[in-house]
Amino acid sequence: MTRQEIEQIVTNFLIEDFEIEQELIRQDALLKDDLGIDSLDFVDIVVIVEREFGFKPQALELKQAKTLADFIDYIEHHLAN
Repeated sequence: MTRQEIEQIVTNFLIEDFEIEQELIRQDALLKDDLGIDSLDFVDIVVIVEREFGFKPQALELKQAKTLADFIDYIEHHLAN
């Protein structure tokens, strides 16, 4: 899966499941401050990532992602291994 495909899937679920406005979704967007993703949302994200990408992210690792780019890097890294 390419990075662009990962970005598209992530963008789609941020818009559909978390009702985040498309214009807020940028690579440098801070997950918590800019996108408003809180601790409860991370629980949902774990389930979505498992469904969409086929692996269950570790909550502590996932919380280390500060920006959308970090989050996509995390997914891309796990898919490559």
